[in-house]
Amino acid sequence: MFDKQIEAGKWSREELSKIATADDLHVSPFREDGVTYGTPTWVWCVVVDEAVCARAYNGPRSSWYQAAVRERAGRVTVAGMTKEVVFEAVAADDPIQGRIDDAYRAKYRGSPYLEPMIGARARSATVRILPRVESA
Repeated sequence: MFDKQIEAGKWSREELSKIATADDLHVSPFREDGVTYGTPTWVWCVVVDEAVCARAYNGPRSSWYQAAVRERAGRVTVAGMTKEVVFEAVAADDPIQGRIDDAYRAKYRGSPYLEPMIGARARSATVRILPRVESA
């Protein structure tokens, strides 16, 4: 952002519990101006290590993923909550990726979209989503 530092906070246990079972996460990373939110995009999410994690089905070329990584902040709407958030890219070789795969398998078992979401393309476009704390 322009004159504000982006700092990640922590989700409450209650928030994580609601998000873990929700299937309605919409991400809206900031546009390039750092002020305007992008169009809300519905994505699958899982909760791993006290963070919300999401992957772009279409991989790193996904516009929401590119904006999230570039701007590092935005907003999500999920489980009846709207939160200002920080997006942190997760490296494809980060050990958390295996736990994210497991969480996707558990939450979305039986879906025809599961295999692509735990495949290399989506794995290479993984973000950790944390609530944002703003400081001047």
